[in-house]
Amino acid sequence: MRSHLHSASVRASERMRTWSFFGCMLLVFASGCSQRTEVTSGDTADDSIRDVSVQLNWYPEVEHGGIYQSVADGTYESMGLNVEIQPGGRATPVAPELAMGRSQFAITNADDVVLFRAQGADVVAVMAAVQDHPRCILVRADSGVESLDDLSGMTLQRQAGRAFLAFLEKRGYLEDVRQVPYHNSIAAMVTDPKIAVQAYSVAEPLIAEQQGLEVRTLMVSELGWNPYSSVLVTTGDMIRESPEVVREMVEGTVAGWNQYLASPEEANAAILDANKHGMTEEALRFGAEQMIPLAMPSGKSTEVGTMSSVRWQELVDQMIELELVDADSVKAEDCFTTEFLTPAE
Repeated sequence: MRSHLHSASVRASERMRTWSFFGCMLLVFASGCSQRTEVTSGDTADDSIRDVSVQLNWYPEVEHGGIYQSVADGTYESMGLNVEIQPGGRATPVAPELAMGRSQFAITNADDVVLFRAQGADVVAVMAAVQDHPRCILVRADSGVESLDDLSGMTLQRQAGRAFLAFLEKRGYLEDVRQVPYHNSIAAMVTDPKIAVQAYSVAEPLIAEQQGLEVRTLMVSELGWNPYSSVLVTTGDMIRESPEVVREMVEGTVAGWNQYLASPEEANAAILDANKHGMTEEALRFGAEQMIPLAMPSGKSTEVGTMSSVRWQELVDQMIELELVDADSVKAEDCFTTEFLTPAE
């Protein structure tokens, strides 16, 4: 259990890309040495089966539930796809993996897509499983903090340089808040009610409960910083050259997420088998429950996977305002397409 607690705690701080990563990514795109491979037949006796790979942005967890569901229950196979899942980890190079053809699809977050494209990567979102981002600030219930408006006087453990922090600072929520490094643990909260920590709502609240703490989960998405999460992405080349494969992958993934949100046991068993970093059945069960309102804020299964131009434009505008990307480096309409969603917007 202790290894799981550490793994889940470090996730929130380490899963987003560091800026040094983008230098490596630019070399991949600028060198012109792409090794992109074609989608191939998985069985020479049956050309209708296509082998594709999907690169995860983190170790297998509930954020990838729909992918594991469609592999486990045969949904992808029924659509003619043999899907190989490539587990991620700390600072997984999602964009280069796509550019070099080692994977045809990947999972990432919407703000990463904007950063990728601003750095020259032709990465395109084709569906978004999670509508409301799980990013939150965790505080003790006895801290006196009822909302993010009440953080003044608190000490926030965070990983510096993250986009959500720039948003909170710009909007004034972190005035008179002492910011200190995040130590990959909520241990400091046990002895000090004035400590707040960055967290993901699908993990750290359970960790706090297991350590005997009553906590309050303050969702950053409710303030207006709400990039899509668990986003399925591919490349512009893939969309142009193999649109039927992209459509099947999108349809299969949406179906997988709908099934996972209704009954996650089969996929959770597969995730537990694939995750070698201290994951537990209890953590997956908790995370899957927390995923339901994040993936279906209105309670309607038809919204799973959907994306809107309004949301993407708002995100790009926010990242320009926060000086995370240059105004002329990325256009919202280039970041995503809904043509493979049914019904398409």
